Amino acid sequence: METAVSHARTQYDQYLEQLLELLRIPSVSALPEHRSDIQRAADWLAADMRRIGLEHVQVIGTAGNPVVYGDWLHAGEGAYTALLYGHYDVQPADPLEKWETPPFTPTIRDDKVYARGASDNKAQMFSQLKALESLLAVHGRLPVNVKVLLDGEEETGSPNLPAFVAAYKEMLQADSILISDGAMISSDQPVIEYALRGVISGEIRVSGPGRDLHSGSYGGSVHNPLQALAEIISKLHDEFGWVKIPGFYDRVVSMTAAERALLRQVPYDEAQWLAETGAPKPWGEPDYTLLERMTARPTCEINGIWGGFQGTGDKTIIPAEAGAKISMRLVANQDADEIAELFTEYVTSIAPETVRVQVTIHAGANAAVTPFDSAEIAAAMRAYKVAWGAEAVRSRAGGSLPIVVTLQRELGIPFVLMPFGLDDNRHSPNEHYHLSHFTRGIATAIHYYHYLAEA
Repeated sequence: METAVSHARTQYDQYLEQLLELLRIPSVSALPEHRSDIQRAADWLAADMRRIGLEHVQVIGTAGNPVVYGDWLHAGEGAYTALLYGHYDVQPADPLEKWETPPFTPTIRDDKVYARGASDNKAQMFSQLKALESLLAVHGRLPVNVKVLLDGEEETGSPNLPAFVAAYKEMLQADSILISDGAMISSDQPVIEYALRGVISGEIRVSGPGRDLHSGSYGGSVHNPLQALAEIISKLHDEFGWVKIPGFYDRVVSMTAAERALLRQVPYDEAQWLAETGAPKPWGEPDYTLLERMTARPTCEINGIWGGFQGTGDKTIIPAEAGAKISMRLVANQDADEIAELFTEYVTSIAPETVRVQVTIHAGANAAVTPFDSAEIAAAMRAYKVAWGAEAVRSRAGGSLPIVVTLQRELGIPFVLMPFGLDDNRHSPNEHYHLSHFTRGIATAIHYYHYLAEA
C-alpha cells in the first residue's frame, strides 16, 4: 500500500495537471449547448482509463448522455469485485458574475482549485481513478476486481441510467458499490455515509386572468395568482416545520435508539451550522437534532417562486400567472410515486376556486440505505484512519443520488459512500476543492482496496 501511496506523491504534479485538464471541459448536462462538451469529457476519461491500464473501456451511448465503463478483473477466482460509480457532468455555472475567476478556467489559490465541478464530482471521482493508476503502475495489479461506471447525467437526475443498468446488469454485477461524492464534516473529520435521502421535484403553476391586469382597475375583484400561490405554499408546513400533506409520514420508520446514538457521535453542532448557512437561527421539527433534521427526516422545500413584474421600479399589475418550484427529500420506506400523488392531491384540494392550479412532477427517486456495520464500511473506516490520519464517523447524507437505489435494486448489493470533499460551494459560484484532499483521497482509496480484499 505504501509503495503505491509513495508513487502517487511522486506523480502529484502530473495528476494535478490531468485534473485541471478535465476541469476545463464545461460538461454541463442541464444545458443542450454543452452536449459536445459532455461527449468530449466522456472521451477524455475513456482515454485516460485505457492509459492507466483498465480494460474493456467503452463510451456507451444512452437516450441522453453517454456512460463511460471500464474494468480490471484479474484479482483471481472468487476475488472481491467493487463497482466504482462517479459522474463527470457538472452543474451550470450561473450566476457568472458571482465567480471571482472563470468557472471553466481552473485557478489555484490558497491551496484550493476553483472551478465548476471541482468538488462535485470531478476531483473526488478522479482521486479514485488515480488510486487505481498508482496501484497498477507499482504492482501491475489491483487487490480486488474493479468495475468503473461514470455517469454523464447525475446533475439532471440520471434519467437514462436506470435503463442502462437494466440492460447491462450482467456486466455491472459486483459485490458492492463504491462512491466518492458528497461532503465530509471538516478537513479533519472524515465521514462515511450509509444513507441517502430520496427526492421528488416538481412545480405548482397558478393562473387566473387571461392577461396581466391593471391593479387599479381590477384590484379587489380578481384573486391574484401570486397571492393564491402564497396561500397554498403557507399550508405546506405548520409553524414547527412538520409537513402537512396528509399521509406524508405514514410510512416513515422511526430511527432506532442505536442509530440515534450513532448520529450523536458525529461532531456537528449549531455553531458549525450557523457558519455554514449564514441563517440567524435553526428551524424545523423540534423533536429532532439538527443533524437528524438534515439527514434522517423527510422534507418539503420551496426552491423558487416566479410571477409578476421583476424589473427595477414599479409596474402595478395583477399577474396572469405565477409558479413555484418544489422539492421533497424522502427517507427509507417512503415511496416517491406515492408521495408525489399525495402532494398533487393535497395541493389540488386546497387550491382556491378563483384560480386554476396545475401540479407537475418532474423527477423522483427513493431513499437508499445500507447497513452501517457492513464489512465494506469497516474497511473504509480503516482506510481513513491510516491514510487520512483521523477516525471516520458514520452518518446519513441529506442529499440524494438517485442512481444508488437503482443499483441496489438491480444488483442487490450494499454501497459505501466515501466522500473526500467539503461543502465548498458545490452548486454555487466559486466552487472549489482542497488540494490536500486530492492527495489524501488517493491514499485513502489505495488503502481501501487493500482492506476490502482482506475483508
